Amino acid sequence: MAYLDDESFLLHSPTARRLFHEVAKDQPIYDYHCHLSPKEIATNHRWENLADIWLGGDHYKWRLLRANGVDEEYITGAASPREKFQAWAETVPYTLRNPIHHWTHLELRRYFGIDTLLSPATADEIWDKANSRLAEPDFCVHGILEKFRVTMVGTTDDPADPLDHHETIAFSPLRTKVLPTFRPDKAFAVDQPKAFNAWIEKLEEITDTSIHHVSDLLQALQKRHDDFHAAGCRLSDHGLERCPALPCDDADASIIFDKARRGLPVTAEEKEKFTFFLMVFFGQQDAAKGWTKQLHLGPFRNVNPRMFDLLGPDAGFDTIGDERQGAALITYLGTLAQQGSLPQVILYNINPRDNYLFAAMTGAFQDGTVAGKIQFGSGWWFLDQKDGMELQLNALSSTGLLSRFVGMLTDSRSFLSFPRHEYFRRILCNLIGSEADRGELPDDFEALSKLVADVCSGNASRYFRF
Repeated sequence: MAYLDDESFLLHSPTARRLFHEVAKDQPIYDYHCHLSPKEIATNHRWENLADIWLGGDHYKWRLLRANGVDEEYITGAASPREKFQAWAETVPYTLRNPIHHWTHLELRRYFGIDTLLSPATADEIWDKANSRLAEPDFCVHGILEKFRVTMVGTTDDPADPLDHHETIAFSPLRTKVLPTFRPDKAFAVDQPKAFNAWIEKLEEITDTSIHHVSDLLQALQKRHDDFHAAGCRLSDHGLERCPALPCDDADASIIFDKARRGLPVTAEEKEKFTFFLMVFFGQQDAAKGWTKQLHLGPFRNVNPRMFDLLGPDAGFDTIGDERQGAALITYLGTLAQQGSLPQVILYNINPRDNYLFAAMTGAFQDGTVAGKIQFGSGWWFLDQKDGMELQLNALSSTGLLSRFVGMLTDSRSFLSFPRHEYFRRILCNLIGSEADRGELPDDFEALSKLVADVCSGNASRYFRF
């Protein structure tokens, strides 16, 4: 069998192939959580060369370059784009069995029409062909979104960020809906008073208010929540090592807030209490507006202090965490449920140890008001690959309803990541189709097709009310 054969790649049975090619392949994409730049979408950005679009900001590739012994000069340093691409071409042959080998060559095929394997020997040819394609009129942000039938993109936005790029996009001819996602994690940083107060100043400016008390902070955040809703936002998101679990009343929150505003030290216990206070507030606001709350739980971030000092965050120096998730998550979700203010929630874990914990947790908080109200989210970050996706699909299927799953997202900063939806769809179709051909699922193509179509796009459209 040929490598990445379009007909059968990852599809190991006749029904799997039929499901993908007849049902899944051309479903629209709802990329409801990503880190694409609203500015680049608003300006219909174009790229100067292959290194610019392919290697800039992609910490997945940066990690493998470092693992292959490539000097930082050729990763995030001052080397030329062609030199950085050459370093990547020299690394790719060593990525066999890493999902990056699949993604690299899917991207070359789907975006550039190149089916040559990348290596030092083919680097010149691929560089020239890809750069020639980049110069064509349709190779721009809007062209990519059209080509891949992207119906919706959910960017990730801080409450203190302006929404002017989203306004520009809304009045552009782009048919893809591009909606902000409310990500207020900087509000929790009371243990870093300098950064916290700088963020408060930005929030004051964007809301045209003064924030002297914790009640002022809640009012400013409420205003931004309202502004985001008016801009089409229907999701929030939080990235945490684990949910906070220490209850906090107004008086305690006020004391902690005042300490941070005065630049005084805040303990780890006080930070957790303040985070719990705000997370309950955010949950109440999300529930009131019918939003979906996403909880990305578990990573240890910026674990290499030397490289953090050199390059800052999001540079490829994060890892899978081993925090205990269950009790804290129960405390948080239970608090909201007790108040009658539990919104739709999607839980994402980064440690595969927690697959069944999270999958089973969703069943404990379903309330019959919305099909699949509490979701076990797609394999995330280090689990965003074949094995991780299969583990997530199997845990969800074994403990809940796969048929109500809202499906795949890229969680990416790159406009070249949309083939990851194809990758997921092939894995999904192989799972369903192969079990049907073994007699483990009914021989009912119509029923199987509905399951596949719903997971690929239909459930997301209904669940998020787009």
